Amino acid sequence: MDYKKPTVAVVILNWNGRRWLEQFLPNVLEHSPDAEVIVADNDSSDDSVQYVTANFPQVRQIVLPENFGFCEGYNQALQQVKATYYVLLNSDVEVTPNWLTPLVALLESNPKIAACQPKIRSYYQRMHFEYAGAAGGFLDAYGYPFCRGRLFDTVEEDLGQYDDTRPVFWATGACMMVRASAYHEAQGLEKAFFAHMEEIDLCWRLQNLGYQIYYQGESHVYHVGGGTLPKANPRKTFLNFRNGVALLYKNLSEKEVNRVLLTRLILDGVAAVQFLLKGQFKQVQAIWDAHQEFFAQKNIYWKEKRAAYPLKKETTQLTGWYRKSVVWQYFVKGKKTFNALDVPDGATLPA
Repeated sequence: MDYKKPTVAVVILNWNGRRWLEQFLPNVLEHSPDAEVIVADNDSSDDSVQYVTANFPQVRQIVLPENFGFCEGYNQALQQVKATYYVLLNSDVEVTPNWLTPLVALLESNPKIAACQPKIRSYYQRMHFEYAGAAGGFLDAYGYPFCRGRLFDTVEEDLGQYDDTRPVFWATGACMMVRASAYHEAQGLEKAFFAHMEEIDLCWRLQNLGYQIYYQGESHVYHVGGGTLPKANPRKTFLNFRNGVALLYKNLSEKEVNRVLLTRLILDGVAAVQFLLKGQFKQVQAIWDAHQEFFAQKNIYWKEKRAAYPLKKETTQLTGWYRKSVVWQYFVKGKKTFNALDVPDGATLPA
């Protein structure tokens, strides 16, 4: 039987990120010799397109007619890309030699693995994990995401404690390799999210379709983080809180959705009080606006989204779903690292 070598397309979605392209695109080209490198431009108003054209003629550009946001920007671009595997790569990521090989080998090992991520280290603190993805993503009982190597604002030093390969709930959108056929089967990223939490939603839908999501510790990259929206930006707060609630409503079973949503809303309210006590009034407003928009669309838009995708009957069938509250474990019980949480081990690497 003839074996066809898999093809890889590394797709960088850019919006006014010329400085990041100038800094990191040469590195991506150097260390991705067997992949097609593509820059998809989200209608930038800076000179990103002209810069890539003049300096990197070997890079294919897909110029989108408007800023579709992270989610629909990738959806629009990937409709125009033919490859076995896509890599969704942030423009502010520094890759390393041979970074793609372990990721490809993992997806080639089992067709049920739909997506995976490498180890994500901080660009500025190079022996520490980076906030957005670290060593693989998990979700707690009320929809709060966390990672091996990062719980809330506590980021661990990389001491080799996560050098393994294992299934997780979600892989970070900062650097995710995804099987192209599975991406399109799941209908891509959720357009309505615009940005933030979108990779968790995609990975949840992929799990509901019977796929697995993995972390591959044999590959590592460095991520700047916050390149488009700073962490404290109220717009980011709005998107995270709105999408966090919508994520649960879209993907939980009918049996679980109301119970989980009620507790989540209460916990979001506690977060708003914390912002209020710190005098961060724009953050409080962002959380209020996020909940208002969710409920305004709940019975029309989000209900349609629920009906559009298959659901699993129980969250216990999902790998990487932590059945406790990470908020309680972290803030009340003082458990600051992933290994202190007693998260059940995932399945072993499939043969």
